[in-house]
Amino acid sequence: MTASMKDVAALAAVSIGTVSNVLNNPQMVSPKTRDRVEQAIAQLGFIPNAPARQLRAGRSKVIGLVVPDIANPFFTEVARGVEDAAMEAGFVVILCNSDEQAAREDRYLRVLESQRVGAILITPARKGIKPLQRLIANGTAVALLDHEGGTRDACSVSVDDALGGQLAASHLIGLGHRSIAWLAGPPDIPQVADRQAGILRATEEHSVLLERIVAGQMTASAGDAAVDAALARGMTPSAMVCANDLLAIGAMRALMRAGMRIPQDVSIVGYDDIDFAASAAVPLTSVRQPKYELGFAAAQLVISEFEDRRAHAHQRVRFQPQIVVRESTGSVA
Repeated sequence: MTASMKDVAALAAVSIGTVSNVLNNPQMVSPKTRDRVEQAIAQLGFIPNAPARQLRAGRSKVIGLVVPDIANPFFTEVARGVEDAAMEAGFVVILCNSDEQAAREDRYLRVLESQRVGAILITPARKGIKPLQRLIANGTAVALLDHEGGTRDACSVSVDDALGGQLAASHLIGLGHRSIAWLAGPPDIPQVADRQAGILRATEEHSVLLERIVAGQMTASAGDAAVDAALARGMTPSAMVCANDLLAIGAMRALMRAGMRIPQDVSIVGYDDIDFAASAAVPLTSVRQPKYELGFAAAQLVISEFEDRRAHAHQRVRFQPQIVVRESTGSVA
């Protein structure tokens, strides 16, 4: 049978209230008594009832992390940053994958709310953040991750994606390219829209032709299929900017299958600079985001709000991207 607080109290020869204090307010118990109770807990294998303790405390030291695609290495590194910051502060992280679906995201938010998590970090699957307003109103600390959001009700940590798109296009324009394809993901993803705005800024400034290819998802297979279809329609750009590195890897696969060389025939720029961008078949030029730092900073903000809501002031943290040049881009022949 599972040991109870009553069993621990009997073995340690203390009251149930003392056991409760050891678990919840150890500073109120003398070191000698605390040691005796902790030995009894270890001997009996007692496991505290976490949900019951959460109800008494109000909210738990748990961060719900909701991301659109955990298969994307970008979000894996972001999650590492969140977890490290959480561990330092005595929090744990629950990871939820919305798969870029609003309905799935809503379900996770309801579950996290019912579990009374103390904080939520989210990269929304849509532009608006209306579903988060109820959580904020009910006292949950919320921060937007890799998303600016445009709200004063929550912190946000993001990257200047418009600048990132401009850096990618400007790099290709500087190499002499005058016909660039933009391999975009779904248009309702805010980061995709921001990157496109930056690309348009650069191409319009230099009167460069920009052709648009839309992939249904931000995955390598979607990039492969979208570029394959574009080639079948006769599209022949000398360079391509991709909305993320997974799309770029899929695009490279489709181009090489069609007999094209990278970068001799087509130069390619990705976005995110995920770990294996440098080890792709042709090392990928990419716009680097500070992935780990994004997650770490966002976690610190929601932990700060959770621990002292009155003293906390919402912040918008914006990191700057940089372009990392590798072998996938070259000058026009």
